[in-house]
Amino acid sequence: MSQFDIRRVGGRIGAEVVGVDLRNLSTTEFEEIHTALLEHKALAFRGQTLTDADQLAFASRFGPLTGAHPTVPSVEGQPQVLPVDSEEGTRANHWHTDVTFIRTPPKASTLRSLVVPPYGGNTLIASSAAAYADLPADLREFADRLWAVHTNDYDYVRPSSVAPDKAEEYRQVFISTKWQTAHPVVRVHPESGERCLYIGGFAQKIIGLSTPESRAILDILQAYVTRPENVLRWQWAPGDLVLFDNRITQHYAPDDYGDLPRRLHRVTVAGDAPVGVSGRESYLIEGDDASHYTPAVVAA
Repeated sequence: MSQFDIRRVGGRIGAEVVGVDLRNLSTTEFEEIHTALLEHKALAFRGQTLTDADQLAFASRFGPLTGAHPTVPSVEGQPQVLPVDSEEGTRANHWHTDVTFIRTPPKASTLRSLVVPPYGGNTLIASSAAAYADLPADLREFADRLWAVHTNDYDYVRPSSVAPDKAEEYRQVFISTKWQTAHPVVRVHPESGERCLYIGGFAQKIIGLSTPESRAILDILQAYVTRPENVLRWQWAPGDLVLFDNRITQHYAPDDYGDLPRRLHRVTVAGDAPVGVSGRESYLIEGDDASHYTPAVVAA
């Protein structure tokens, strides 16, 4: 048995793993962490003080890695590490699941803190499985049949504390290649079999419905995801690492720390095409297969 503890930090999502060094995990310890991730959806590790190489090595144990991002540049010399830097316009303070505008979004995301503000700058992570379970039966059955178009071509970044010209520059890079992908509104998790609401900020329209109708339905479903009981709030300290299952969560970084610096590094694990309740896979509407960013991964 491992010598570390897994301590639940929320009733429905999140656990802190205490007493572990992510640079030196045995196979058994890694399997315990993997099992805990499926159960808790998000895991936090305090005081790891990892390097980029350490973060890459840990993330790669979950599978092949993606590039840093389909359009946004990586950390210099590290093509698989995305800088999340408040001073560069990346204050994406809205609920989203990473990169759902492509057909095969990431399986998991790791975030490592480098510079954190003395207040604010937390990361919120929500369980979209708990949200689905909360739906009334009739609404759940309705959602099971819906498909949504996810796209990166909309007002993704609306920072209040970043110069408008820098924010617009970031946005133009973000949408330099445009994608539209159809995903099931209810996704079946490929490992646990759980159903979850697979929506978030990139989901902009319900297939077959008008834009106003789509917005109303998405807003109703999204309200279940962001119920306080479904949300973990992580208060960063330097050296922390947070791991979350990108297939069954959403996350949000509130822009509540003024002009203070906040810098994280993100590394993501390649994922498969989401599958809906009917067994149908997601499909591309506009854009390429993003093979420059992510390897093709077969569903588990």
